[in-house]
Amino acid sequence: MNLTKAHRELYRRTPDEMFESLDDLARHVIEEKEKSDDLWHRPEEIEPTVLNDQVRVQLGSDGAFTMNDWSFGQMCRIASVNKETLNRLSPETASRALVETFPTGNKPLQLFARGEQIRSIHGTAYTRLYNADLVDLVQDTAEGFEPAQKAETGHTGLYCGEQDLFMFLIDPSGWVDIEGEAFAPGFFLWNSEVGKRSLGIQTFWFQQVCGNHIVWDAVEVIEFSRKHTARVGESLEEIRELILHLLDKRDQRKDSFARVIENAMKTRLGDDADEVLKILNREGIPKNLSKEVIQSAQEQGRFTIFAVVDALTRMSGKIKNAGDRTETDRKASALLALAA
Repeated sequence: MNLTKAHRELYRRTPDEMFESLDDLARHVIEEKEKSDDLWHRPEEIEPTVLNDQVRVQLGSDGAFTMNDWSFGQMCRIASVNKETLNRLSPETASRALVETFPTGNKPLQLFARGEQIRSIHGTAYTRLYNADLVDLVQDTAEGFEPAQKAETGHTGLYCGEQDLFMFLIDPSGWVDIEGEAFAPGFFLWNSEVGKRSLGIQTFWFQQVCGNHIVWDAVEVIEFSRKHTARVGESLEEIRELILHLLDKRDQRKDSFARVIENAMKTRLGDDADEVLKILNREGIPKNLSKEVIQSAQEQGRFTIFAVVDALTRMSGKIKNAGDRTETDRKASALLALAA
């Protein structure tokens, strides 16, 4: 299975939404949390108006606020008017349309604001989960995980914009053997403080991440998501448990993998070059490549499984065709499995 969540994020994000490290991302989301406030107002206290040739919202004694594209869209949905239509009108006409269509009622609305800008507008059923709390959980729990290698665009897989957050993390030292093939653990994590998307995580084991952040040959894929309703805060514990489960599996498999490597260093693949050549040919490794592998392994002193696999892996790195290179890596993993 190939996973494309990070790939889709890669091409929709602008440079100002990209972060180099978890620490950089953490500083940003903490600042967002500290400088944002929830303002509760009944509908009759919410008055669309115009100031400096721009549609704004007067919130009683809290003053006048601007809106970004997301919160303006929410305002239009609450008023049951088309955002694209209002965007074609003058600020004065758009403001009057919102005044005339905005609903009345006793239930207050929660307006999430930073400074003088409204970030989102919701009813009483919405419960916010801060990005800062999610990033803090990752930093506290996901030991050994870091952003994936930079994509061809220079993006790291860590994003946070005015609407949502997305993280793509892997453990580059967590490679293990699963049924004779090499896999490493990783996960995607996402959230929105403003209601753009649900809270969620997807954990997996993968074989390769390409330059456009497609995750190749993923197995043991587990996904969990939750809407931002009253008990969304409890989902943090669910996410923590999924990350801890991934870590436990990694550590168990690394211990097993270490034993395989130890055995591979002790176990001969064959007693001489001819015997090793027959085994490599039987495993589907081309004759010319097999001879290079044998020569390299022979320089290490003897034909252990580890020496042969190590030589084959190094030779694989010189293969230009990505498909052939991946296939050779898989055959190297199959050879290593002989030491299990």
